[in-house]
Amino acid sequence: MITSVQCCIAGGGPAGMMLGLLLARAGIEVLVLEKHRDFLRDFRGDTIHPSTLEVLHELGLLDEFLKLPHQEVRELRAQFGDTLVPVASFGGLRVRCPFIAMIPQWDFLSFIARQAGRYPGFRLLMQAEATGLLRKEEAIVGIEATGAQGPLRVNADLVVGADGRHSTVREKAGLEVIDIGAPIDALWFRVSRRPGDPSDTMGRFDRGSILVMLNRGDYWQCAYVIPKGSFEAMRQRGLEAFRAEIASLLPFAAERMTELASWDDIKLLTVQVNRLKTWFRKGLLCIGDAAHAMSPVGGVGINLAIQDAVATANLLAGPLRAGVPSLAALRAVQKRWEFPTRVTQLLQVVVQDRILGRILASDAPLRVPLAVKILGRYQWLQRIPARVVGIGVRPEHIRSPAA
Repeated sequence: MITSVQCCIAGGGPAGMMLGLLLARAGIEVLVLEKHRDFLRDFRGDTIHPSTLEVLHELGLLDEFLKLPHQEVRELRAQFGDTLVPVASFGGLRVRCPFIAMIPQWDFLSFIARQAGRYPGFRLLMQAEATGLLRKEEAIVGIEATGAQGPLRVNADLVVGADGRHSTVREKAGLEVIDIGAPIDALWFRVSRRPGDPSDTMGRFDRGSILVMLNRGDYWQCAYVIPKGSFEAMRQRGLEAFRAEIASLLPFAAERMTELASWDDIKLLTVQVNRLKTWFRKGLLCIGDAAHAMSPVGGVGINLAIQDAVATANLLAGPLRAGVPSLAALRAVQKRWEFPTRVTQLLQVVVQDRILGRILASDAPLRVPLAVKILGRYQWLQRIPARVVGIGVRPEHIRSPAA
C-alpha cells in the first residue's frame, strides 16, 4: 500500500497525537502511525500538568476534557521518616487550572484522537509500525511501515519521529544520541486504595528507600525507586521480600501486599536521560522522547512532549502549507526547545544524583533536608517547585492557525 500526505508522524503518544491535532487544525494533511492496537497500555505517565491544561483551554477543549474522570492534585508533599512536609503548592500559579490532573494516559490520548478526528485532514492508523525511511538523495521523503494490512509506504513532505525513547525513526536517520545517564530505575505497581487511607499524592523517603504514591481514586499507583540495574538481584531475593519492603513504607496497606501476586504485577521502568545532538535531517524531525528522554523526576515528560508538539506546530504549520520545510525551519524547532530541555534535564540530574542516589545508598537514619524544611515553612517558596513542575522553563502557547 502506498499513500502520500504532507506530514507523517511515527508514534501516537502525547507528542505525536497533539502534533497531529494541531497540524490538522491548521489545514495540514497528516497521518499518525501507532504500532499498538489501542491506547490501553498500563503504567504510563498519567499526570496532565497546568501547562498542558492551559494548551487545552487555548484550543477550547478544556471544559470537555475536565468532564472525564480524573483527580486533581493541588499540592505535592514529601514524607521523610515520620515527618510530612509540603514542597510544592500549585495554588499560587497564574493559570486557569492550578492543579495536576491525574487521568489514565489512554483516556487523554483517546480524547485527543477524537478531537483530531473532527478535521478532514487527520488520519490515525493503528497497528502500523515504522520500520524504515524513504530517501531521495540526501532528503527523507517518507516512511516504510508494517501494518495490519501488510507493508505500507508513506510519501511525506515531513516525517516526524515521535516514537519514544527507543525510536526507530531516529535510529534509521542515524541521529546521534547524547547519553546523560541516570543512577536509578523505577518499579511501577498498583495497590488498592480504601476509605481512611491518606489522600495525598506524595513521595515517601526512608533510609535506603524511596516510594512515590499517586492517588488514583480507588487505587494507589506506586513507583518504587531502586538503584540502576538492581532489579534482577531484587527478584532473586524473592517476591515476599519485596512485599515486606513495600509494607514497611505503607504500613496502612501492609495486608494489601498480597495484591502483588507475581512479578508480572510489577513493571520495570529503565530510566534514561538523553537527548539528540541534532533533532532533524532534511525532511525529518524528532520530538518528545525520541528527541529527549526525560527522567521520571517531576513527572514532566508527557508535558514536555506536548510543549514540543505545540512549538513544532507553531513553527512548521506555515512552511508545511508551502511545501517541504527548509532545514532552517526544522533547526528553529530545536533552537526553540533545546534550552528548556537542557535546563529541565539538568535539574532532574541534580535531584537524581544529589538527593535520590544518596538516599538509596545510605543506611543512616533519614533527616529532613534543610532546603525541604525551608520549603515546608514558607508557602510562597513552594510556588517555585510548583512553577518548575507545573509550567516548566518556557511554556508554549497556541500560535498555529486554525484553518
